[in-house]
Amino acid sequence: MYHKKVKGVVQIFRPELPFAAGICVLLGEIIALGKFPSWSEMTLGFICGFFISGSAIVLNDYFDLEVDRINAPNRPLPSGILSPFEAILLAGVAAFIGWAAAFAISLPAFILCIVFWGIGFLYNWKFKAAGLLGNLMVSASVAITFILGGMIVGGPWNKIVWCFALIGFFLDLGEEIAGDAMDMEGDKQRGSKSIALVYGRSVALTLSASFFGLVVLISFIPVVFHWLGAGYLLLIIITDTLTVVFTVRLLKSKTSAEGVKSMRGIYLGALVGMLAFILGQFFL
Repeated sequence: MYHKKVKGVVQIFRPELPFAAGICVLLGEIIALGKFPSWSEMTLGFICGFFISGSAIVLNDYFDLEVDRINAPNRPLPSGILSPFEAILLAGVAAFIGWAAAFAISLPAFILCIVFWGIGFLYNWKFKAAGLLGNLMVSASVAITFILGGMIVGGPWNKIVWCFALIGFFLDLGEEIAGDAMDMEGDKQRGSKSIALVYGRSVALTLSASFFGLVVLISFIPVVFHWLGAGYLLLIIITDTLTVVFTVRLLKSKTSAEGVKSMRGIYLGALVGMLAFILGQFFL
């Protein structure tokens, strides 16, 4: 029973997503400073992104329980591995850890983290079915992670940080819209006003691909203005190539499974690119 509980906690937390949020915060710190920050700033920043994002992800499953009873009965909550109370407790503990880390950094960081968590809560509670508005809320949460990183090291208005925040915003917006196109049946049950349901799957995927194209264009801004050098250019060429390849596959996808696989390729390509950028600081 204990083993099942632990497995259920991991499944509902979906650690790869909070991990990506933590990496975005770290990237914001490194970009703002132009070098590695202190270990305390790195650790506290990662904890903020990881646990606040994790809290929102757990709440997502909590508010989706009735829909998941039909669409995803094997998930921890509908399967009974975790109870709704346990999910709320887990989300609360995760949020508290994230807030405590933010408070240890500074009051502005704490306030921004409250905003970060609040957007996620409102989305899960009321705005998931709101279509584009809901998509924008999630994408704003992604962008905030970079700005939080800049704030932690005293550079919240750094132009490169905001450039990366824009990249994160439009990348996630494309994924959110494409994700709605992959989950049209589930969205019908909650009365969603997603772009895919209102205008059709093809329109949603085309709009999603347009945002991925915008990401590619924005990614070259630091090169055009000489903010970052040849190492970044090589990295972004590789990452953008993966984005284009998987976006084409997404547009050609005939089933939800094919589409989800293509979206995962775009997501993993971006994550690997961020990790490579961070690790590259050791050698630059």
